[in-house]
Amino acid sequence: MREKINGLKRSAQRGVLLLRSAAVRREPGIDGILVTVGLCIIALVLCVVMKDSLEGFIKEIVAAMQGRATTILGGPGV
Repeated sequence: MREKINGLKRSAQRGVLLLRSAAVRREPGIDGILVTVGLCIIALVLCVVMKDSLEGFIKEIVAAMQGRATTILGGPGV
């Protein structure tokens, strides 16, 4: 029983050491931040530039989906 308790203590001590080393270590995170900011800028530009085109595109997709759903469900005119 004592061996089992000592084994658990050693495991806990190793876990604490791993957590401490991970917390102290500093990873460069600038790449992820730059990618996120870049994607946000691209999304904003696309929204501003393609607002009208996007609205027409969405309306076209919705109309096509409604037509297809009517066909699948066997609605009027089929």
